[in-house]
Amino acid sequence: MIKYRLICKDCESIFDSWFSSSEEYERLKKLFFINCHTCNSLSVEKTLMSPSVFTSKNNSKTDSQILKYKKTKKVILKYQEFIKNNFDYVGENFAYEARSVHYKSKKATKGIYGSATKKDLKELKEEGIEAEIIPWIKDNMN
Repeated sequence: MIKYRLICKDCESIFDSWFSSSEEYERLKKLFFINCHTCNSLSVEKTLMSPSVFTSKNNSKTDSQILKYKKTKKVILKYQEFIKNNFDYVGENFAYEARSVHYKSKKATKGIYGSATKKDLKELKEEGIEAEIIPWIKDNMN
């Protein structure tokens, strides 16, 4: 695989694209299959690109990104554990159960959590029912 930085000669839009080889780029160019994603022009050319060279400076950045990821994952897992211990899991019925809790005259003493679509969450919000999205990750050691 090879990545080229491309430029549209008409609108001067610059973008990157992957090709299986330089020969594949040339073949697609001759067949007029390479076009600008902004203006749909076929006047697209390769530009100069600097190669990706790994240095110790780049590696330390990668290490810090990995460390930041691990810390974030640890915090999310703590939130998940708190939620599992303090809320009732309702699975895919979250929107239905949220409405049930909201419209009952007796409010449930324990909150709920589960899965819902973006559409369901939007509808709940429109009805004045508070619901939030949190990232949910599996805690596997791999």
